Amino acid sequence: MGIVNLKVACIQPNSGQNMRENLKVVCDLIRAAQKSGAEFIALPENVALMDHRPEIVKNSASQVLEHPAIQAFAQIAKESGIWILAGSVSTLANDGRVSNCSVLLNSGGVVVAEYNKIHMFDVDLPNGEIYRESETFCPGNSAILAETPWGKLGMSVCYDLRFPQLFRTLAQRGAKIIVVPAAFTRATGEKAWHILNRARAIECASFIISPCMWGEHSGGRTTYGHSLVVDPWGDVLADGGEGVCFVTAQIDLTQVEKARSAIPALQHDMEFCVKISNED
Repeated sequence: MGIVNLKVACIQPNSGQNMRENLKVVCDLIRAAQKSGAEFIALPENVALMDHRPEIVKNSASQVLEHPAIQAFAQIAKESGIWILAGSVSTLANDGRVSNCSVLLNSGGVVVAEYNKIHMFDVDLPNGEIYRESETFCPGNSAILAETPWGKLGMSVCYDLRFPQLFRTLAQRGAKIIVVPAAFTRATGEKAWHILNRARAIECASFIISPCMWGEHSGGRTTYGHSLVVDPWGDVLADGGEGVCFVTAQIDLTQVEKARSAIPALQHDMEFCVKISNED
């Protein structure tokens, strides 16, 4: 059955435009979370660099194993014997394009899964903030499940949270935990962050682990924080609130099967068509 009790942590930094400084802060937080007993530590989207300029983000990209952030996190994982979700970093595909890539490292510091963010955040927010993620990144096209000592883990990134079909597919394929590393904007976070995370947890009867960036960033952008751990019933086990920090939660993976047995909605999909009532 594997591990059923697990202490998890979300790291909540305020990354800026200096990758070296960002990584120092994040690595210190990882070590502190590990000393508190965390066995699986999740980092947010764009953990190594928060910069609004596409050319800077593209120039910082590298192959996964050559990325400074992945190398730093892999070393800590190997030294500490913990699993680390390296939120997301900018990586180079074989064709030279750039992906917003989430990387899972095992307790030996080995990359065991990579997920390229599928849904691009291209929006004009009412507060005047403009995002064109597709100008920087090419979207992924594959959902990813990773085998871990505690069962299958489903991967997503930030804006994916608004697409429940991805989460449902991961849960139906066996994901007990789904991770959502994010840099959710403050404007959208205040309206939807808690609701969406709790909804995905309830719909999927899965644990949702959502580390989120916090603070002010270049280009007048702000992120929401409130890194979350949510159980399969939709109860919030940990909330990072505001500020640079880490939060931990003890999760009991037997709750997944209990929730799915109580309400087996993942088994009740039905085929249907769509009709417009006034059509001939």
